[in-house]
Amino acid sequence: MKRSTFIAAIAAGAVGLTTLSAMARDRGPDFSALDADGSGEVTLQEMQASGQARFEATDTDGDGFLSVSELEASVNENAKARAERILARMDANEDGKLSPEELQNNRRDPARMFDRIDTDNSGGISAEEFEQARAEMRKRGRKSRDNN
Repeated sequence: MKRSTFIAAIAAGAVGLTTLSAMARDRGPDFSALDADGSGEVTLQEMQASGQARFEATDTDGDGFLSVSELEASVNENAKARAERILARMDANEDGKLSPEELQNNRRDPARMFDRIDTDNSGGISAEEFEQARAEMRKRGRKSRDNN
């Protein structure tokens, strides 16, 4: 397989795989968008078609490849959309800006979170406790995605 074909195949596969992860994070197409035939199930072919459509939308010059600038533009577009969703959710006074108070009101209690991570109650978080907390967060994230 030629190197350029191989790279394009990897990029197309990655875009296809991101369809699932994006859907799981509520940032991509919803179920009904993926279920193109309306059967109530998403098939591999439908998922691949969605991934191909995302690839084609990202390939703005239509050359069949994703350049750094095209990927960067896609990432920037996604980041902008995410920032807009965050602002809409957290901007209590709807002034288009987030104040420290608005940010604080939307956070979990840091002291309570610290206490949960500090499992040996030493008043500090060890590297082991930190890694254990990260593993638990990843585990909860996977369970959350699996249940959606």
